[in-house]
Amino acid sequence: MTVIGLMSGTSLDGVDAAAIRTDGERVERCGQGVSLAYSPALRARARALLDRAVSLPADDPELLSVEREITLRHVEAVRHLGSLVSGVALVGFHGQTILHAPAERRTWQIGDAALLSRETGLPVIHDFRGADVAAGGEGAPLAPWFHAALMRDMAGPLAVLNIGGVANVTFIDADGGILACDTGPGNALLDDWAFSHTGIACDIDGRLARAGTIDHARLERMLADPYFARPAPKSLDRLTFASALRIVAGCTPEDGAATLAAFTVEAVRRTALPAPPRHWYVCGGGRHNPVIMEGLARALQAPVDPIEATGRDGDMIEAECFGFLAVRALRRLPLSAPAITGGPACLSGGRLTCSALSPIPDWLRDISDNTRRDG
Repeated sequence: MTVIGLMSGTSLDGVDAAAIRTDGERVERCGQGVSLAYSPALRARARALLDRAVSLPADDPELLSVEREITLRHVEAVRHLGSLVSGVALVGFHGQTILHAPAERRTWQIGDAALLSRETGLPVIHDFRGADVAAGGEGAPLAPWFHAALMRDMAGPLAVLNIGGVANVTFIDADGGILACDTGPGNALLDDWAFSHTGIACDIDGRLARAGTIDHARLERMLADPYFARPAPKSLDRLTFASALRIVAGCTPEDGAATLAAFTVEAVRRTALPAPPRHWYVCGGGRHNPVIMEGLARALQAPVDPIEATGRDGDMIEAECFGFLAVRALRRLPLSAPAITGGPACLSGGRLTCSALSPIPDWLRDISDNTRRDG
């Protein structure tokens, strides 16, 4: 079926929407995509929620207000893309993560699936992570099944590295086996540092980091975090390494940026994989930072290329992924696995929401019982 996947990552920069035609196992076609930025005010309000999320009640008025604004931005994205793509049957809605604490069996993605379904007239699959976390898994990363589907005709071992707010890697061995984990910080620390020193939301073209010098003593302090000694699978919250910003607080803006970029790179290099990948393919916003990409090329013992080298759009991979996972959820195919999230088994998940104002499509009636349903 043709599906629109939606992703708003931990960089908090906006919504990506991508059309994909898939059966949840193979990808027949990836189509058009659109990106809609959050306004600076909405981004600031969403960022402020992260600092309060641990103790935030679900009925907090500011939370509900931000959730509604974020959902309506997703509605805009679906409507815009739906005007360009025919035959859309379903929406995969990840929502905006404000808390990820799998050790406490908590993961929280805000977004009103009922509102999204009502405003678009489409059934919506959401809550992709909850079932895995409830079963004791990490709930992340969830992209590996999709990465493996995209790379199924390419010889392994290879690695797909996604650098969003947090960075994660999918390792695919020569036989198609998968191991995955979050490697460490992606863009989030560098974004926060750049914004606090320049008023710009990210280090555009790596200009700030390129002008600085890595403080290796501070870098080693950051890399001493126990997270890096843990084996995969493992996952992170956006704020897991917030202390790194305090460690570089005495640096110049340029040296701090250079050190934080090196932190992202070195965390990838130190991630233990079953075998050295023959090739690394990089997607997500971090591939636009030449300082990070050059650092990876120096640090990894294999070619490093943006995923565009395979003919894909690296800005849309995660949105496409949640379209793919939406179909997997409908078919009760696994969204996670022990080697991906550390859960006890290959688990499906997701919840289906159909607006009470929209009739259930005929094609959905026979399979709607296969997915936990709301609405």
